[in-house]
Amino acid sequence: MAVIDRPGVAWVTGASKGIGRATALALARRGWTVAASARSEADLAEVVREAPPNGCIVAFPLDITDAPGIASAAAAIRAQLGPIDLAILNAGTHTPIAADAFDLAVFRKLVETNLMGAANCLAAILPDFVARRAGEIAVVSSVSGFIGLPTTAGYGATKSALITMCEALRPECELHGVSLRLISPGFVDTPLTRKNPFQMPFLISTEKAADAIVRGLAGRRFEIVFPWQMRIGMKLLQMLPYPLFFAIARRITPAPTAAPPAA
Repeated sequence: MAVIDRPGVAWVTGASKGIGRATALALARRGWTVAASARSEADLAEVVREAPPNGCIVAFPLDITDAPGIASAAAAIRAQLGPIDLAILNAGTHTPIAADAFDLAVFRKLVETNLMGAANCLAAILPDFVARRAGEIAVVSSVSGFIGLPTTAGYGATKSALITMCEALRPECELHGVSLRLISPGFVDTPLTRKNPFQMPFLISTEKAADAIVRGLAGRRFEIVFPWQMRIGMKLLQMLPYPLFFAIARRITPAPTAAPPAA
């Protein structure tokens, strides 16, 4: 039986909005006790109020870039709710980076939030998971991590790094009885992607994204990618020789004032 089918304590980061919020609510509807984390206490309070009768959501506000704060939050979750059975490390952000306006501060923020934020969470929970030889961790990356797309030099780099990190850790985690999974969404209708000034192919709702995550966690695949059309499209791009890929990339590169894709 998959971990998702045995309701226990789940920790969801980035749970105040978007995919994280929808996933926290979906888990609560399945009977899970959900520790919901994000920076905004007000937004977390709204998620807590929406918890279904058969589930429970408890807010644990934190800043994903604050490693000591994350360690304290994980300890508080264990003390208040019990051992963490499932961790969905979803928190992240996106800001465009263009070649003619390369901003080191923006790049650093993306790395600290998207990559180091996930690493901070792993450092806070892996020792306990390994000691108990139990638990499942799902790290949310993006199809943007499959291949470099225009203006995603920072965002795509962090998502690609998350993929590599999970690939490296997966076999080792299995030796310790811990399951590590990778979630790579395509375009999902969130406050982040609504900033995109173009039509997003195969756009899905956060509720459908959460359903895809839950279904994926019920299966055995390491990689959970959705929607399936984006998976095929991005994998095909990966297979192209560089000259052809760069020719396509030049055609979809936005004007300097346009915003990049956030998947």
